[in-house]
Amino acid sequence: MGVNKEHKEFHAVDMSTGWETPAGYPAGIQQKILSGALDEHNKRGSRSRLLRFAPGVYTTKPFVHDYWEEVYLISGDLTVGNDEKGEGGTAFAPNTYASRPPGAYHGPFKSKDGCMLFEIHYFDPV
Repeated sequence: MGVNKEHKEFHAVDMSTGWETPAGYPAGIQQKILSGALDEHNKRGSRSRLLRFAPGVYTTKPFVHDYWEEVYLISGDLTVGNDEKGEGGTAFAPNTYASRPPGAYHGPFKSKDGCMLFEIHYFDPV
């Protein structure tokens, strides 16, 4: 099974359009799919995306999913492990990275001043 991404050479990314709030995320967190598609039902595929948090936005529960996730904090601040009121947790600065296997609980997350993440999601080959 091959990767479901098209060949794309260097090109400008339009940062003003194509943003949407992913299912299950609060308003103020948006994704922009750069390439690929992830079929969570059939557990196949891969995608690369940008994920941005508006200032002050936070999630209230940990996330868990059946695919691999690699995350790179490009800019801004990201706190991991806050409570349901958005308090506490461990703060991270740009140029930090996480790699999570399927089934790993992670979060909740918050950003005081806003942030931008680059993420890659994929399933293990069958």
